[in-house]
Amino acid sequence: MQRGSFRITRNSVAWLCASLFFAGCVRATAGQEPVLQQQGFVFALMLCTCGVLLFAFARVAMALVVTGALFLGLDFISEIKQQYLDAPLMPSDFVYYLRSSLVETLAHYPHLWELAAGVAVLVPLGLWLVWRGDRRMLGNLSRPKAFAVRVGGAVACALVFWICLLPNGPFAQVHARNAWQKLSDDAQLTNFFVNLQDSNVALPPMTDDTLAEQEWGATAHGGLGTAQQPYPDIVQVLEESTFDPSNFAVCNVPQCRVQMFKPDKYTLAHGPLRVHTFGGGTWVSEFAVLTGMPQDIFGPGGMYAPYVLAPHVRDSLPQQLQRLGYLTVAIYPTNGAFLNGRNAYTAYGFEQFYDAKDLGLEEWEETDAQMFDAAKRVYDKVKKPGQPVFVMILTLAQHGPHDLDPLSSLPAPFNRPLLKGLAEKPALNFNTYLSNLHNSDLAMTQLEKAFLDRPEPTVLMHFGDHQPSFDGLIRQMERSWPPALQPYKDYLSYYMIKSNVPGRSLPNYPMLDIAHLPNMVLQAAGVPMDPYFSAATVLRERCKGLYTDCIDQDLVKSYHGWIFNHLHVYEE
Repeated sequence: MQRGSFRITRNSVAWLCASLFFAGCVRATAGQEPVLQQQGFVFALMLCTCGVLLFAFARVAMALVVTGALFLGLDFISEIKQQYLDAPLMPSDFVYYLRSSLVETLAHYPHLWELAAGVAVLVPLGLWLVWRGDRRMLGNLSRPKAFAVRVGGAVACALVFWICLLPNGPFAQVHARNAWQKLSDDAQLTNFFVNLQDSNVALPPMTDDTLAEQEWGATAHGGLGTAQQPYPDIVQVLEESTFDPSNFAVCNVPQCRVQMFKPDKYTLAHGPLRVHTFGGGTWVSEFAVLTGMPQDIFGPGGMYAPYVLAPHVRDSLPQQLQRLGYLTVAIYPTNGAFLNGRNAYTAYGFEQFYDAKDLGLEEWEETDAQMFDAAKRVYDKVKKPGQPVFVMILTLAQHGPHDLDPLSSLPAPFNRPLLKGLAEKPALNFNTYLSNLHNSDLAMTQLEKAFLDRPEPTVLMHFGDHQPSFDGLIRQMERSWPPALQPYKDYLSYYMIKSNVPGRSLPNYPMLDIAHLPNMVLQAAGVPMDPYFSAATVLRERCKGLYTDCIDQDLVKSYHGWIFNHLHVYEE
C-alpha cells in the first residue's frame, strides 16, 4: 500500500510540474504573439501537438513537457536567427541550413556551439527524468484496444492541426496578410507555421512535349550575338520602391519630372515596367530580373523565392553571362544573410557578393550615391583587361515607410506642401518620396557618367521595383495611364536601358514584363543567347512585351512546357 501511495504521489508531482512547465511555455511562445488571434492560433497548434504526443507516448507529463519544449525551442531558434541573421525563421531553413550552412553559421558564433552542446546533454537527461516520473495511460485496456485508441487519437489531433493550418480554415485571418508582413512583423511563430502552407511550389500549366517541341524547337540552338569580344560590361541597378511619379495626376510640379526617367542619346529602350508585387517583396523582383521568370507562376510559394526557388534554378542571366566569360558581381545594401540573400545570389550565378559590411556601409541607411560609389570601387578592383564584368546593384534609399519624419525635416523645397489637393498624410508620403527621388536622380546621373561617358563598351540598365504603399494610401491616387494599363496601375514601375555602343537598338513596348529584362539586356549587349534566353526573346516578341498577361495563353503554356520539361531551367 505504501509503495502504491508513493507511485501516485510521484505521478501527481510529475503531472503538476509538467503542467506548470507547459503553462510557462505557452506564455513565452503563444503569449508573445502580437495579436490575440495569432496567440489563439499558436496555442491551438500547441494543444494539437500535445494531443498527438499524448496518444503517441500514452504519458501526460511527457506530452506536456515535450510539446512545451518543442515550441519554446522553435521560438528560441527564431529569435536567434532574427538577432544574428536579421531574417525570420522559415520551414525551409530546416532543409537548407541542416543540409548546407548550419555548421558554417554556428562557426561564427562559438557561444552557440556551447549552447548546442549543453542542450544536447541536458534535454535528454530532463526527458529521461520526466519519463521515469510519469505513469503510462490506458494500462487497463488490452493491447489491441490501447493501440487502436492511441493511433486514432493521434490521427484525430494531427487532423485538427492540419485544419488549423488551412488558409481558409478557422484561422483564415492569420493567413490573410501579404508576404512582407509575414516576413517582417513580430509574429514569428505564427509566420513560421503559416509559411508551411505558403511555401508550396507548383509548376505552371504547360502543354505536352510534342506541342512544345513544335512551337519552340527552332530556338533549341540559341542565338548568335552581334557584338565582338571583348563583350561590353553590364551594370544593372534595381531601384527599390521607385516609380515615375509624373504618372500620378496630382504630381504636376517640376519636382515630379526627373532626368532618370527621360531618354537621352544613350537610351535603347524605356517605358512602363510590369512588376509582380506591391508594397514590398523586392526579393521577387530580384528573382524575376535574374532568372527571367516571374515568381507567381510557381504559386504562393513563389513569394519566398530566395528560399524555395533559388536553389532549384538551373539557368539565369548571371549564369549565361558567366558562361560567356563575364565576372558576375552583386552589390547588396543589407546583411548578406537577410532573406537568404547571399545563398540566393550564389544560386543565381554570382561569383562575388558584397554586402553592406563588406562595403563598409551602414545597412539599410545607404544613399544611392553611397551604393554607386561602392559599386564603382568594387568594379575598379575586379576589372581585368579583356574580361567583361556584370554588376548587379540593389538600392534601398526609397524603402518605406515614407511618413516617419515630419515635413519640416525634409530639405527645401520638399519641406513645404508641393502637391495641391492632397491631405496631410499622403502629402507627407509623397514629399518624402520626391525628396529621396531627387537624391537618386543626382546619383544616377553620376553613375551613368562614370560608365557611359567612356570608351569602354557598356550597357547600363536601371529599373524600379514595387510601388511603396504609402501606408495603403497610394492605391487611392488617380493615375494618368492609358485605359489599357489602368488595370495594372498598382503594378507598374519603370525601366531604362542605355548603351554607349553605337548602332544598337531595342524595341519599345506599351508595357514590359520585368521577367523579360534579362533577354532585353542580353540583346542590348549583343552577346550570344543560350536556348533558354533565345526562347524567352521569342516569347517577348510574340507577346509584345508581356508574359503572364500574354493574350495567347496557349503559347505561354507551350513555352513553359519547353523551358521546364525540355530545357530544365528549374528542377525540383
